[in-house]
This record gives sequence, C-alpha cells and structure tokens, in this order.
Amino acid sequence: MTDVSLISRFDALLADLDGVVYAGPNAIPGAIDALKQLSGLGIGLGYVTNNASRSPGEVAAHLRELGAPADDDQVVSSSQAAADLLASLLAPGSKILITGSPALAREIELAGLVPVDSQDGEPVAVVQGFNPAIGWKELAEATYVVNGGALWVATNTDMTIPQARGIAPGNGTLVAAVAAATGQQPRVAGKPEAPLFHSAAKRLGAERPLVVGDRLDTDILGGNNAGFATVAVLTGVDTRETILAARAAERPTYIIENLGDLHRPYPEVTHDDGTYACGNASARVANGAVGVIGNQADINAWRAACAAWWAQTPEAAAPQAPKLVWLDH
Repeated sequence: MTDVSLISRFDALLADLDGVVYAGPNAIPGAIDALKQLSGLGIGLGYVTNNASRSPGEVAAHLRELGAPADDDQVVSSSQAAADLLASLLAPGSKILITGSPALAREIELAGLVPVDSQDGEPVAVVQGFNPAIGWKELAEATYVVNGGALWVATNTDMTIPQARGIAPGNGTLVAAVAAATGQQPRVAGKPEAPLFHSAAKRLGAERPLVVGDRLDTDILGGNNAGFATVAVLTGVDTRETILAARAAERPTYIIENLGDLHRPYPEVTHDDGTYACGNASARVANGAVGVIGNQADINAWRAACAAWWAQTPEAAAPQAPKLVWLDH
C-alpha cells in the first residue's frame, strides 16, 4: 500500500517528545505542522514521555507555546506511571523519598502517597526521576534509603537526553550512580514497559495506534512490548546505522526521516529470492555483509538494507552491525 499516507493506516499517534517534537526548548523543523494535520484527518494524538522533570500540565503548556495541539490530558508521563505503580504496591499515606523534581512529588501526592526529602522522613520507598538540579547529596540520600531495604522505583532509565546543544546525560545515568552504590536495580515504571503506552491508547480510545520515537531502547521497544506498530524517526538519538544494527526486540515497523513523513506514502518493501527492494533501492545479504544498490543519502536504501539484514538475523538478542557495501546502480 503506497498510495496513502503512512498515518492514515492508524487511528492515533502516540508521540515521544524529546528528539521527536522538540530538542531542548525548540521545536524540530516541520514537527508542529505534522501534528496539527492529524485532527483534520480524524486521527487521535497522545504524547508519551519518560521525562519526569515536569508535570503533564507543564509539558502540555510548553507544547502549546511551540504551536502544537496539546490538552493536559493528552500527555502521559513516566511520573504518573511511577506514582500508579507505587500506589498499587503500598498502603495509602506511605512515605516516599523523592529523588527528582517537584512535578514528580506532585504525582506522588495525587496517588495518595506522602513525599519526603530525606531518610529522616522514614520513607518506605524511593522514586527517582530526572531533575537537572539533582546533585551528590540527593543521590546519597537515595542510596542510604535503598541500602536500608526500601522499595526503589525509577520513572525511566534513559541514559541520554537530546538537548539543543547535543546529547546530554539522562535519568539512567543518575539511576546508575545509585545502582553502583547499592548493588540494587530499580523497578522501572515508564518506557520501555508497556503500561505507559496502553494507558495512552486507552485515553484516546485508540485500537490501532502508531508509536513514534527517536530511541530504540525506550520508544520502539516500549511500543513493540505494547503490541503496537512502531516508527523510528531520525531527528533524535538513534541513527540509520544504529537502527540497522538493532536487536530484534527494538526493531521498528517503519523508519522515517521526520514527522512530516507520516503524511507521505510509505513505500512497500518487497522481496524476491533474498533481494529486498524499496523504492529504487535494493539490498541483499552475502557472506555476512549487506550489499546495497542505491544512494547512501536515500532512506529507501536503508529501509531495504534493514529488511534484508533483519530477515537474515531474526532472533538477534544483541545489536549486530553488518558490513555495508554500497553499489551504484
């Protein structure tokens, strides 16, 4: 099916934010227009974010400032998922050490739990979410409480976060510091776990949502875990090369350059006797290498290469980068 736009095959879009809609404070070129077009097509829109440093209302307000369509309840965050998880495991009124932002503390309160800021508050659990103001003292406090036997939940474990100036350390690096000091691992509430995506789809009443993200290890793995179609966009963390090398669980259904491509036809990938073709490009695997006939700048060449390599390595449990041989037409 190549004559209709990619997004028209679905009833909703579940979009990541960092690296998809914006990088730092600025919108990614073309992203806002692509999102605005959805309502005219009758396609639902939800934002699914692992960023726990701001409340869903603050995230929605930022999106509206950028010109994107966004009601507060269209934003589903890992802070909400963490609060829901803790509320399901603990008695109402349980005290929780907040290693994160005021927005995370608010979600904990909304779930009927009590935020505290030190071991002296006698917390029975620690919740850890991204906050650029976190320093050694806060990580030490979390370590004392986790070492004391408390339940430990992380909103997410993204190792990096795209910023206007480039790639910066994410919540996963801060979680890793506590893990190194305690020998423990947290339960993870947000991506790549499925519940965040299921609750977003449920809010929209969507039966055939498409998950779009820039990260294989959170967005794509999470969408795949939820049983939804996934599309990797090349405006954030992962690249053509890392997508090609992806392990089986993190392989997207589709690959696009930017959100604008959602509104364009997606060329079918066909295969015949081991040769995979997409648009004017084709690829096949021989002697462990992927030979590609096409232009390295053409995304169809990468779509063909991915199809050929993934068919060759359907069970890959770890990333495997093939040798690429580029052949002219």
